[in-house]
Amino acid sequence: MGRAANPNAIKTSRFDKGFYFVVNLLLFLVLLITLYPIIYVVSSSFSSAKAVSMGQVILLPVEPSLEGYQAVFKNKDILTGYGNTILYTAVGTVLNVFLTLIAAFGLSRRELVGFKLLNFLFAFTMWFNGGMIPTYLLMKDLGLINSRWAMWVPGMIGVWNVIITRTYFQNSVPEELFESASLDGCGYFTYFSRVVMPLSGAIIAVIALFYGVGHWNAYFNAFLYLNNKELFPLQIILRDILIQNQLDSQMMLDATSSDVNMWMADLLKYSVIMVACVPVWCIYPFVQKFFVKGVMVGAIKG
Repeated sequence: MGRAANPNAIKTSRFDKGFYFVVNLLLFLVLLITLYPIIYVVSSSFSSAKAVSMGQVILLPVEPSLEGYQAVFKNKDILTGYGNTILYTAVGTVLNVFLTLIAAFGLSRRELVGFKLLNFLFAFTMWFNGGMIPTYLLMKDLGLINSRWAMWVPGMIGVWNVIITRTYFQNSVPEELFESASLDGCGYFTYFSRVVMPLSGAIIAVIALFYGVGHWNAYFNAFLYLNNKELFPLQIILRDILIQNQLDSQMMLDATSSDVNMWMADLLKYSVIMVACVPVWCIYPFVQKFFVKGVMVGAIKG
């Protein structure tokens, strides 16, 4: 006997099939446009300097080589920069997440004295600040110039992350839990640490990634506040390597050597990008699944 037709099955018309085909085609084109630059950078970083400079790399590596990475890691400051960046990222992210969670929890409690005023003051700082020069003078008066704390203190709390986390607490942690906990003699600190925190794994992962990527890519604060090369993060070290290589190629008098150095400068651009980006790419897939749950759930009232 033939299989009975499902009365609840949705029939797809030719128009629908054509529409889905066009949509999928457009999405595929968007994927190619987005993915190709990444593939090009990866392929270029593993190609020879001459192939990159002559524009021979299109999709796959040409004359596969590791000379770009060898040139980058020949610089003894690379390991120092990596160590500093890992330290800045780890310590900074922990401080950022801890303070953000505390601030967001306080701002989510409507019984907080000055609830509306405090929320307004936090939001106000997103559009208005003292400016670069007053901030630099403040950092100087605090004795933070040429100190590791200069990489942590100016961005200790991200107001946007505080607002996201506050909204998550308000919409995703039922108020009934606090009422039940308070009947058992639970105070705010115990409620926050034993009830709210275990239910907030998604938002913690999201803001930790936001802060972590920010610290990993930190450049401007180091450029302004750090003079000691031993304190430079990876981004500053890589910038110096690239600029120095470009200067060397411009100062060469011999035509052949100048061409070789120019080729190397082009290759270094892509090797430097890969060195700086790969660690973040390795971490991102493990927390990507928390984005929709952590951000969107807290932003929609159900």
